[in-house]
Amino acid sequence: MKNKHICKKKNFVIPFILSLGFCIGCSDSWLEPKPLSIYTPENTYVDADGLYAGLTAAERNMRHEFFGEAAAIQTEMIQSDIAVEGSTDKSGPQINMDIALLPDANLDDTDRTRVGWYWKEGYSAIKYANVVIARLDDAEFKDEAERNAVLGAAYFQRAYRYFKLTHQFGDVPYVDWEVTSPRVDLYTYDRWSILERMKRDLEFAYQWVPWKMDRGRTTKGACGILLMKICIELGDYDQAIKVGREVVAQHPLMTERFTPNRTKPNTNLMHDLHSIEAKLDMSNTEGIMYVVAYPEMEGSAEINIMRATVPFWNSAAIRTPDGRTGTSESVHEEDAYTELDLNRTYGRGIGRVRTTWYYSHAIWGEKEKNDLRGIYNRDSWKHTSDLKYNEVSLKSEGNPYYGQNIEKPVNMAVEDTIRCWYDWPHYKTFVPDPLRTRWDGGHTPWYIYRSAEAWLLMAEAYYWKDDLSSAAEAINHVRVRAGADPFTASDITIGEILNERARELYYEEGRHSEIVRIAYTFAKTGKPCEVFGGRVYKLDNFSGPGTPDVKQEGYNFWWDWVNSRNNFYNKGVAFSRAEYKISVHHVLWPIYASEIALNTQGVINQNIGYPGAEKNVTPLKVPETGTVMGPEGVDR
Repeated sequence: MKNKHICKKKNFVIPFILSLGFCIGCSDSWLEPKPLSIYTPENTYVDADGLYAGLTAAERNMRHEFFGEAAAIQTEMIQSDIAVEGSTDKSGPQINMDIALLPDANLDDTDRTRVGWYWKEGYSAIKYANVVIARLDDAEFKDEAERNAVLGAAYFQRAYRYFKLTHQFGDVPYVDWEVTSPRVDLYTYDRWSILERMKRDLEFAYQWVPWKMDRGRTTKGACGILLMKICIELGDYDQAIKVGREVVAQHPLMTERFTPNRTKPNTNLMHDLHSIEAKLDMSNTEGIMYVVAYPEMEGSAEINIMRATVPFWNSAAIRTPDGRTGTSESVHEEDAYTELDLNRTYGRGIGRVRTTWYYSHAIWGEKEKNDLRGIYNRDSWKHTSDLKYNEVSLKSEGNPYYGQNIEKPVNMAVEDTIRCWYDWPHYKTFVPDPLRTRWDGGHTPWYIYRSAEAWLLMAEAYYWKDDLSSAAEAINHVRVRAGADPFTASDITIGEILNERARELYYEEGRHSEIVRIAYTFAKTGKPCEVFGGRVYKLDNFSGPGTPDVKQEGYNFWWDWVNSRNNFYNKGVAFSRAEYKISVHHVLWPIYASEIALNTQGVINQNIGYPGAEKNVTPLKVPETGTVMGPEGVDR
């Protein structure tokens, strides 16, 4: 079934395709045949192996969200309750969102924000998935199960991106078929109809994708986790619970120590679970889907998580009480590989992702006194003051502060306090980097989904059903494993569910998107929010009144939650270059002004609160059957 509102010729304006089209017109040399490889679509997408190879690019794209300098996942964290941008040494980072998040700003830069990365790379991965989906009939399979498993994996990769896009940008263009030429007449589609279609696709994927696949490949469990999230948002709580029960049955939590790290001092089960060894261990039943990176493997990457999350302890601001330089990356040869070797013990951080008080303290109460994941466990969490002065010259000169714990200078500047002086979850961020002198965070597989999240999603589904006893039972599987006291029904609120997600899923979940998902559910259901005194939200003013820089409660749950929990935004926290601010409309991110302008034969809507939204038109709806861009009669 075709959507009649789309022009007969559909043009795709996503930047990477536009640039290809423009380059082809630059020189006649592009017309000369220069075969660089024998691999072409015609001789690659001929069987299951070839089509799976076609999905490799989408799987690699998943890894890029978490790996490298200023990884995109950090933007998700910074625009939430758990962290803020700590780069106080330059102008431009996402600190004052009223300035940083504008449609004509640089939205994909490691020194600013990665909002634009999600837009560009989201559609890039959708392209890869659509190629496989479109070419399925050109391939041969040994049986129906093999064919459907390939299609299911492609459906997952596409749904994974649309889930992110619809929670980061709201209503977005919908592309569901292979695109072979630049397009300039896209239209915005209603996010709810996109999610309905993704639910259908994921139900198919969950039926056919195997439970066990090679690390880095799509699994049935991964399809199940994503299906649960969409089911919850669409109000199908019972299906979410049913799928969750099946997923956790196949993927029980790891409750006993299980890696070689179990013999190391000052470690615990959480160190095991989040170690490189655990993510390589095939006996790890909790891991459901991973992205992979291995040392000395072509195309691999380093995660750089320690560089991003660990305080900037090597700053010139860290000085001894007698005014001497206190720390150094290098260490006296006698102290190499000891606790004074700060680089190898904690990683060489620059404080880019600075934890908030909410994440480092507020969520760790009396019931979490024995929680292995929490601030009370000083093996798991560290603070700058746990580190020791290690500057080599201090030792050679016999300075009494050498080897003593770092003390905060009395007159440390605000920007240095932000960047250098805070707590962080060491057990989660420590990724050794033995191939390099500076330990920024090395090669490792990384969790995309674990069964712990399935339990938390079940708890949330029960919450929306007002079955708080069952919600407590589900969430307690995660809490008790970590050593926290169990909850009772009276403890369960949406706030505690979000708190538990923060405790468990740091640097795994897209924190901004997950809070937005919950915000949409509140607005769609009209359920009173007990966290904010029974406040009721609506869809028709979700992004606020349409004017920027509005900081008023009651429009959406995301803003109310982040504004009330994050101790930086809108609290007057400022330094010489910026003040920390967010506004109501930042619940959704801006769409590139250039994307909208280049789409000359269609209309891509801008989100409310950003310049250009006054030109919006009513979004189209994805049809229940058929395709929007594919051939007539094709239903996938």
